[in-house]
Amino acid sequence: MAAYGQSQYSTGIQQAPSYTPYPHHGQGYTVPPYSIKTEDSLSHSPAQNSLLSYASNFSSSPSGQALYSYPSHGNSIPPGIFQGANGISSSAAFSPSQQDFSAYPSFTQGQYSPYYSSHYNTPYLTASNVSPSSISTATSYLQQEHPVITNQSPESLAGEYHPPASPPTPEKEQDSAQQRRGSDGKLRGRKRASDPAPPLDSEIERVFLWDLDETLIIFHSLLTGTFATRFSKDSAKAVSLGLWMEEMIFNLADTRLFFNDLEECDQVHIDDVASDDNGQDLSTYNFAADGFHSPSSGATLCLGSGVHGGVDWMRKLAFRYRRVKEVYNTYKNNIGGVLGSPKREEWLQLRRDMEVMTDMWLTNAVKALTLINSRPNCVNVLVTTTQLIPALSKVLLYGLGSSFPIENIYSATKTGKDSCFERVVQRFGRRAVYVVVGDGAEEESAAKKKNMPFWRVSCRADLDALSHALELEYL
Repeated sequence: MAAYGQSQYSTGIQQAPSYTPYPHHGQGYTVPPYSIKTEDSLSHSPAQNSLLSYASNFSSSPSGQALYSYPSHGNSIPPGIFQGANGISSSAAFSPSQQDFSAYPSFTQGQYSPYYSSHYNTPYLTASNVSPSSISTATSYLQQEHPVITNQSPESLAGEYHPPASPPTPEKEQDSAQQRRGSDGKLRGRKRASDPAPPLDSEIERVFLWDLDETLIIFHSLLTGTFATRFSKDSAKAVSLGLWMEEMIFNLADTRLFFNDLEECDQVHIDDVASDDNGQDLSTYNFAADGFHSPSSGATLCLGSGVHGGVDWMRKLAFRYRRVKEVYNTYKNNIGGVLGSPKREEWLQLRRDMEVMTDMWLTNAVKALTLINSRPNCVNVLVTTTQLIPALSKVLLYGLGSSFPIENIYSATKTGKDSCFERVVQRFGRRAVYVVVGDGAEEESAAKKKNMPFWRVSCRADLDALSHALELEYL
């Protein structure tokens, strides 16, 4: 048998000059239990057959190569590969007798389990595939790149992505899928700044109670000429603009908001009769022919909020208020879609003329409303002495729909503002801070009774000061 130093497992095995010498081991690694000699009686270099064997070539490889490379040498080894006292300097082929390693103990693959990873399907040579053709070229293994898992759901975009620490196995993939589902579930219950949900009424910290006429909008004083006299404006033109706006307000209220049907059945809030609504589909409902104005149903049925007519009539009344709510929510940001082409141009011209007449009063009011709406736990509430349906029409035509959800609009025509303020307090809770903004004595008196701060608006400068105070967070 040839000396041990003549094989690749030399006692003085060293790497190529660019590497430091490999230290001597008391017991060298040998081939796995499968036979080196194949059925075709061909002999092959031990380094070609197993991951347990040391690499047969320690020359430097390009950085882009795979992690594991097993070059084959055919039946000869180039000179100068191994260095040292027993280094091989001849390219003579080994004979079968020189490759007999039966005298050395064999080691099973189980003894070296750390060298194997269960994540890879090993393409290394085995006893069943050792043949001249299978080892004629170098066998390389390229580690697969981890797939990038992306989730386009909004929950996952707001969450944190934790990449896997190792290539996924079926068990790990199941675990990670469960973790992602659990994470998504947590995100669904979490508030997100990118997609904020409206706060609950109990979470509101500050409520601004607004008056409508002569506070947010200029309307009644235009009709009476008071505004023109006070601010030295053209009285005739001011009255003309007021009459023009009044016509548009009641035209919208009559044609789209059922004011002819609901004028004598006014409610404080849009949902006051919602309990009488059975949820019937109104897409094909004929309001003109449902008998709401039958002789038996006179104005006496709507004398007060507690006086109800028959069950069938109350259901028809609830249908109308539900349709009003649908129209408001649909067109609160696009009232021109309701008016139509000719009326829309007239409305735009009227809005421009009124802004010039009032020195941009509405623009300054909207600025204050926008500042309040930008806060996470603040809300605007409208309490007006105008009937509910005309008040909704005013809000739409003056472009205030985006500042006031219909649920935040109250009519104090029948009950008075003191009663409406108490209702608002019951809705949002007594822990919230309430600020009343108005111009009249009624809202000021109601604010004092309930110990609420009152901000008087008597001119445009008061709106400017309010916006400034909101910007500085004094309110």
